[in-house]
Amino acid sequence: MRRHRRLGRNRVHLGLLTLSVGALTLIPVSTLYAVEGPLAFANPGFEDGATDDWTFTSGHTGVATNNPHSGSKLVYLDQGSDYSVSQTVTAPRSGTYDFSGWFAAGGDGGRLVIKVNGAAKGSAAEIPSQGLYNKQTVSRISVKEGDKVTFAVTSSPNGWVNFDDVEVSPSAPNDPQISGSDCTGTDCSTLQEMFSWAKAKANSWVRMPGSTGPINADEQNTGGTSTGTYSTTYWAGYPFRSDFYLRDVAHQLVGAHLLGLDKENKTMLKAFAKSATPSNTYDPYWAINFDAKTPASIDYHNSSEFVRELPAPFELVQKINDAYTWTGNSAYVHDSTLSRYVSNTVGSAGDPTGPFIKKHTPSAPVVDNGKVPVPEATSGWIFDGTATYNEGSGATLAQAGDAVGSQYQAYLAAENLANADGDSTNARQYSKGAKDLYKRFNSTWSGDSGDDTADKVVRAYDTSGKPVTGWGNENSWFMPLKSIMKPGKRANNYLSYIDTQAASDSGPSNLEAVTYLPDVFQQHPDVTVNGSTGRDTAWKWMKHIYSKIGDKHSTGRLLNGDYPEVSFTLVGQIVQGLMGIQPDAGNNALSTLSQLPGDISSLQVSSIPVGSGTVTLKHGSATDSTLSNTSSSGSYSWTAKFLGKHKSISVCGDSQKPSYGKTTDGSAYTYATVTVRAGKTCHVSVGNE
Repeated sequence: MRRHRRLGRNRVHLGLLTLSVGALTLIPVSTLYAVEGPLAFANPGFEDGATDDWTFTSGHTGVATNNPHSGSKLVYLDQGSDYSVSQTVTAPRSGTYDFSGWFAAGGDGGRLVIKVNGAAKGSAAEIPSQGLYNKQTVSRISVKEGDKVTFAVTSSPNGWVNFDDVEVSPSAPNDPQISGSDCTGTDCSTLQEMFSWAKAKANSWVRMPGSTGPINADEQNTGGTSTGTYSTTYWAGYPFRSDFYLRDVAHQLVGAHLLGLDKENKTMLKAFAKSATPSNTYDPYWAINFDAKTPASIDYHNSSEFVRELPAPFELVQKINDAYTWTGNSAYVHDSTLSRYVSNTVGSAGDPTGPFIKKHTPSAPVVDNGKVPVPEATSGWIFDGTATYNEGSGATLAQAGDAVGSQYQAYLAAENLANADGDSTNARQYSKGAKDLYKRFNSTWSGDSGDDTADKVVRAYDTSGKPVTGWGNENSWFMPLKSIMKPGKRANNYLSYIDTQAASDSGPSNLEAVTYLPDVFQQHPDVTVNGSTGRDTAWKWMKHIYSKIGDKHSTGRLLNGDYPEVSFTLVGQIVQGLMGIQPDAGNNALSTLSQLPGDISSLQVSSIPVGSGTVTLKHGSATDSTLSNTSSSGSYSWTAKFLGKHKSISVCGDSQKPSYGKTTDGSAYTYATVTVRAGKTCHVSVGNE
């Protein structure tokens, strides 16, 4: 998603072929290989020179320097049917792991095989014919302490194979499932294939805690500036940099939670929160190395010259709350680093503006927002700070729709966290901030609220105070994404405008930016978007994203599917998005509202983690849902919602008087709330008889 640096290209040799492509520079994690350390393979990037740790088929395999994925060396296998390169290690402890490598090949037919005590385990990864290096993984292999684990690559009868950068990841603790019988509709095979791919690919980005690897590795400095011990983290950003990015983590967080990566989420959120110091103008680092403490040198030069974009600090507040609502972990409420970050960013009853907004509001703001404190940027250069995520926006913006929308959600998030802490005073302050900003945005900031013309909506102000309209990528679609636009014809027209513009030549060139579009339309499932529902439009964009995973990324350095955000967001969009789940784990509660598109008539997802337990949720149609509490103990308060105002509702077999509400878009829904205890199942349906 980072577009702020043009990435150079080199001419490299791939086996017997020469292709002009960008040289990937992912740095291998070199681990302490003693048995007591993490499960790892020696010399994983083949940089040590000696090859004693690996077993090679003589004469047709070896170490080369002509086409490394990172560093200066790689392994090659000539075309043929019986050649292999392998290494066997002893598992230091029992566990379940994912095994990956980066491969380029001149023909189909090569394979990555994992063996345990000599027997092949799992499904071998087929290595496709692809000049660009791509990541292949064998997932969820269980081993016991003392087992002999073999990583083996076999040759292809159809062409050469190059491989590099062997990785081992701990398998994700949770594995939500959609089985063959859990989905009905014409698009079910696509959905199931998409979900299986996204889960496995997302899991392959998890870092092995306790391993050692380079710090500040990037395309300009492939070896890094030093080495460090990696923390409990996952990749979020370019896979040729040794760090995770705030913007990417914010977007990947829900998908990571659904895979059980809550320790990773907490480590990364807290690392960003801790970095927002007075010397950094209360901005968090833009990117942090996998040690979870060192800022990425490519994005942080010193305390006055570092990448910062105004939406990101506000998104961090929102994601701290999202992590709390999904997990119920009280640390998100009470941890001093996190709570201090929230109050520093959005203020408090004692200091309504807060130091972050103060530091980012000039003495003479170019936009008069009255009593509503909205921070501004004064530069179009990311190392001086910008107003928007759209790094190619053209005009130098002071305020932008993506930052204002993110600020609105940050107030709502802070309100929820304050209420969870029993702090009604600050909760009222944050509620007021959200209401004031919402009113200001819809009455003045976004232009003439009586003009429904989509391209007349103001989505930014430049540094001279002039309103900016038309298409702005992130500063356009973040406004409905963050639900700051008042429901009605104007907002609905704008959603259709976003759908049209995103599909045009003006749309984002990088696929990871497109991953926001399903989220946008899943926020507005019942709105008509260019003749379709929001939920159908969201599914259209999900299918578009999945169809592009094998294409070359806009940088030319990787395949789209090897950008981590693509897989993580699809996991979240399938489970939270299609199933319409809103968690409230701090209160052992959740609500659901089916957002299935027309081509998926029913869907069940099992092992959805909410709080300390799990649920299985099925939408049999738009008018019936079933929740099973698959936890070992405890209960959930489940609010089952259904679009439309229905006359009757049946709850766990009993007829009840229906209750009614409205979505954020103003659509009516019918609902009932019921307690579902551990081991129990409840079916809720609505009708008009």
